[in-house]
Amino acid sequence: MLKEVIDWLCINKEGIYVDGTVGGAGHAYEILKSTNGFFVGIDCDDEALLAAEARLAEFGSRKVLVKANFAELGSVLEKLQIRKVDGVLLDLGVSSHQLDRIARGFSFNQSAPLDMRMDRSLKISAYDIVNSFAQKDLEKIIRTFGEEKMASRIARAISQKRLSSPLETTVELAAVIASAMPAKMRRQKIHPATRTFQAIRIAVNNELESIRPAINSAVSLLNSGGRIAIISFHSLEDRIVKNEFRALTGTCSCPKDVPICTCKREAALKVLTKKALIPATAEIAANPRSRSAKLRVAQRV
Repeated sequence: MLKEVIDWLCINKEGIYVDGTVGGAGHAYEILKSTNGFFVGIDCDDEALLAAEARLAEFGSRKVLVKANFAELGSVLEKLQIRKVDGVLLDLGVSSHQLDRIARGFSFNQSAPLDMRMDRSLKISAYDIVNSFAQKDLEKIIRTFGEEKMASRIARAISQKRLSSPLETTVELAAVIASAMPAKMRRQKIHPATRTFQAIRIAVNNELESIRPAINSAVSLLNSGGRIAIISFHSLEDRIVKNEFRALTGTCSCPKDVPICTCKREAALKVLTKKALIPATAEIAANPRSRSAKLRVAQRV
């Protein structure tokens, strides 16, 4: 959703912009092209930062790239002595760069070690979760983060398989997941391992826990009129973004039966997208991975 992001950020020619999930720098490149100002790119993936550095080299000192989790956005800007910014972008979830790097273990389409760490310095990988976590904890992860109805069957199948030998690769794990599914579910369009892989990846990287602090840090640093744009790729992320935006508009959170508001919320944001924006048909045709993307944008009041 490159065009939509650039249009909705309403870029100031002399502004300061932050991409908290810079990835391969596709959005970052277009932001820098659209302004004479300064850009901060944040990512926890060393490979992504190297790719971004190469992609953005032509912009010289107008940009800086920092290794950090996007939840640390506030401290990153503080160290750079940046007090206010004009726009923030968060493109959540796994990047195409990570999916395409087979050795990273994000995809079940080809055999790779069970890794799934966006930040390779993290201590716990997918291998640890799959082979060491108790069955009940595995089930909770798969049900909660994957919204998988067959979580109990899948967790049991994994637990039984690892009794004989550890699960080492993505293909092995995908086969065990598929074997736990009813026959009719194995024939569905979506691969039977999709939701479980999503769940394990989210658990490895603590993805959902980072969204709220990142939004709140970003909003506190936005100039009046500055905008925050967030792209999510599944309902769990989108729900958090939607609810956090709503809370920051100052919407009362008091119970309906309370006659007088006591929460005293003040508006920090105005939501600009009444409904989440989705990719155009042409973009989905050119890039099928974009089909589940949702963009929400809000403006600092």
